[in-house]
Amino acid sequence: MQLLIQSLRNSNLSLFLIIYLSFFLDNVLLTVVVPIIPDYLFSNQNIDNHDNSRLGPKTLSPLQEKFETLENDNGPLGALLASKAFVQLAFTPFMGYLTEIMGCCIPLLLGSCNMLLATFLFAYGNSYGILVLARALHGSSSAAIAVSGMSILAKNVSQNMRAKIMPLAFGGIALGVLIGYPLGGAAYQLLGKPAPFLIIAFLICVSIVLQLWYIDDKSNETTIDEIKCGQFLSLLNDKQLMVTTFTICICTSTMAILEPCVPMWLLAHLNPPPSRWQLGAVFIPDSVGYFIGSHCAGLLPMASWRVAFSALVLAGLSCCALPLASTLSQLSLPHFGLGLSVGAVDAALVPFLANLVDKKGSNQYGPVYALQQVFVSLAYAFGPLLGGQAVHIFGFPWLMRVMGFMNLLFCPLLLELEKDHSSVLLDDTKTPRSYSTLDNTYSSLDEEAN
Repeated sequence: MQLLIQSLRNSNLSLFLIIYLSFFLDNVLLTVVVPIIPDYLFSNQNIDNHDNSRLGPKTLSPLQEKFETLENDNGPLGALLASKAFVQLAFTPFMGYLTEIMGCCIPLLLGSCNMLLATFLFAYGNSYGILVLARALHGSSSAAIAVSGMSILAKNVSQNMRAKIMPLAFGGIALGVLIGYPLGGAAYQLLGKPAPFLIIAFLICVSIVLQLWYIDDKSNETTIDEIKCGQFLSLLNDKQLMVTTFTICICTSTMAILEPCVPMWLLAHLNPPPSRWQLGAVFIPDSVGYFIGSHCAGLLPMASWRVAFSALVLAGLSCCALPLASTLSQLSLPHFGLGLSVGAVDAALVPFLANLVDKKGSNQYGPVYALQQVFVSLAYAFGPLLGGQAVHIFGFPWLMRVMGFMNLLFCPLLLELEKDHSSVLLDDTKTPRSYSTLDNTYSSLDEEAN
């Protein structure tokens, strides 16, 4: 029995399940608050004015509640929802440094514990300040989970398997987004506000137990290079790294800009105007497309830069097609294309970043994935803000065309990544030193055979 437990602990499948569950819970908590917090905040306002308003609205769907409250007052609510992205943006560079001086498992565990605390604050917090604090704590935990999770996979999965295993981990992100909305709405309406958060808290406790079970002395066997501040700045001088991270940022920004712009455009231009549940449901194809793209892009027999190139072309064409839609059914296809393209870009380029680190003969995956998460956080923090202002200047159709052209114009820069693919992945004699557990195992076996 002890031998079986030890073999499971050393199995890459167990490692993958731990990371997958962490990503899943992070994104469930991200989306489960959307149908709950707006109604809860405005119901509390009604309680102050009406003694009999404890029941609150019970007939609206979760997505209806979201847009109902945003129409009334989107200032405080927008600040609450945006606080996570800004805190995550601030904490991500620190987490990249922390993973290199402490290893990756401890930051992942700290991030999970922090997320558990945020979940309890969401469950029992009654004031606006407590909910903002919970959202901010979730931002810091997301920074730790994203950076350390990707770094753990990069260090423990062989270079040949990264393109297949790491994109599957993004399935936890997509699945969390898909489940969060209905879980929050149904549990909140049937069982009350604490119920969905207590469910998530239980699953987080399971994740923490699994992490404690997995962590042992062998998890820190990989030698960590000495960290210098100049090494972080040197990342900005790496052309291939910057092209990769900017590609992820451009494609993600396209999706982030849609959230504040599409509902208002639909209300203004569709006749008859769509109902509130339709305004929310229009974003479902994005999540479905991301789920498919993140799972399937890594299985394509193509170089990663070619997958990203095709995905940017699809994103550009989908952006240009959005203003041409005259019905909600016509709008679902370009939305699906955008979600598919973002998922494909993530699945293709996030494992590629680990290969770039291996090419340099280093094991410092943390700073690289911290830089990637900084660009993602920038997209989600400033994309909706700038998009909401730009739509008043250019109009929604031209804003979408500009974003589409930006995706298309960025495509030729991906040819820079072809050099790395030809020199690193196709020439086995020039394969750089790898720090992944599987690669080191195979190397030691080869030495023993000789």
